[in-house]
Amino acid sequence: MSERLTRRDALKLGTSAALTATVSPLLSSAVRPHSSAHLEAPKPDDSATASTSGNEICFMRAKHLASLIREKKLSSREVMQAHLKQIERVNPKVNAIVTLVPEEQLMAQALAADEAIAKGNWLGPLHGLPVGVKDLHPTRGIRTTHGSPLYKDDIPNFDCLVVEREKKAGAIIIGKTNVPEWGLGSQTFNPVFGPTLNPYDLTKTCGGSTGGGAVALACGMLPLADGSDMGGSLRNPPNFCNVVGIRPSPGRVPNPPTTLGWFTLSVDGPVARDVSDCAFFLSALAGFDRRSPIAIDQAGSQFAQPLSGRDFKGARVALFKDLGLPWEAAVRDAVKSQRKVFESLGCIVEEAEPDFKDADECFLTWRHWSVELGFGDILEANVDKLNEYVHWHVQEGRKLTGPQLARAEAKRTELYQRMRRFMEKYEFFVLPVNQVLPFDVKTHYPTEIAGVKMKNYIAWMKSAYYISTVGNPAISVPCAFSDSGLPIGIQIVGRHNDDWGVLQMAFAFEQTTNIGKRRPPNV
Repeated sequence: MSERLTRRDALKLGTSAALTATVSPLLSSAVRPHSSAHLEAPKPDDSATASTSGNEICFMRAKHLASLIREKKLSSREVMQAHLKQIERVNPKVNAIVTLVPEEQLMAQALAADEAIAKGNWLGPLHGLPVGVKDLHPTRGIRTTHGSPLYKDDIPNFDCLVVEREKKAGAIIIGKTNVPEWGLGSQTFNPVFGPTLNPYDLTKTCGGSTGGGAVALACGMLPLADGSDMGGSLRNPPNFCNVVGIRPSPGRVPNPPTTLGWFTLSVDGPVARDVSDCAFFLSALAGFDRRSPIAIDQAGSQFAQPLSGRDFKGARVALFKDLGLPWEAAVRDAVKSQRKVFESLGCIVEEAEPDFKDADECFLTWRHWSVELGFGDILEANVDKLNEYVHWHVQEGRKLTGPQLARAEAKRTELYQRMRRFMEKYEFFVLPVNQVLPFDVKTHYPTEIAGVKMKNYIAWMKSAYYISTVGNPAISVPCAFSDSGLPIGIQIVGRHNDDWGVLQMAFAFEQTTNIGKRRPPNV
């Protein structure tokens, strides 16, 4: 959902014709949904050697790939070539990667990475790995469209901090992953590239707004992808695509430039195929930066430590009741059935939930306010080029008054304190990521759940954006498949700023269930 929306500075940037020639055409534009396919059985974990096949390389753990490259047991060129072949073969089916850097440039960068290793020059933890960048993140010399006709040919002349850190860690930016227009909504489709399809059922949505990244990971087209989250965008696509995504604490992954430096609803972070890789990627993205006034003054290297070994005996876990929300039965029941998994880890599990009174009002108020700030000045000149969601938020944002904003912030502070007190008793809060299964890709958003009409295009995401409102770290981890073969994730929420604890619990859960090893068909 909407993340980096306040872009007055970015909207003033022009397109560089000289750079346009360096960007390849999209691999696949709007793709017609195919018929649903049957799922394959879970496959065993990968154990790579220098003689692994291309498909094995594409589904190997990113952390293991990086180790093999550093140890000269696998070259960056082999890794890049394997992923490029997978993209060529699979991307036309799902439309996840929408701008690809030309192959000759990627292979030249991979060669340079190998030559650096040969000379003993290791650049960092992501050395020689291809990484996909969300099409909301400005990337120097690579088309960044935001899924909008206004930006369909725009090529930034700078990197946002997330991309800057990826490159500094030795990553090779392979291209851009698809998003909803302006990142608004948790369904990935836009007028520039069309929809991204769920690899477990090509008639369904992959979620959003980090939809392209989640699908590319699920299909083995990327080992790692970055993303962002205001109301669930680092959690819902992984939830719908059987991969992992963490919404870090605000300030954990600073990402200037932004016009809202103090804003805590929007965060950036990693998406990966498993929890270990998610932590590994976070170690490269996280860390203090003075350009962000809310940056957490802790090094990202802490997340490179082993996640195993923690004893959860006696850890108190709160399992949601219903949050006063409507649910699809398959989602509600799948998450509640995970109680036995946490108990098997030694946790004390109780049905309990925080009082989320006013969370909806607080989230929508600040979302309206931030979108109006980002688009209010350009709306009239581009009335036909901005979607209905932008129009709605701008209209609502213009109705807000100073007293309304003040009271909303006071309510949000009270909500934070209620959550803090609740989390003093419980170390983790467990609930679904959202309220529905992946729905028809032709449907923009669910209009009804269990007979309850949704008031707006994001009302079905309350179980995700309530957590955004209080600012606690939260992760989406695969937990089940529906009878119809659709992925279901579980959301594990931790205490304020305890991103490490969330990753440890998610890792223990993942190792017990192994649901994330089940791959999509035909990849």
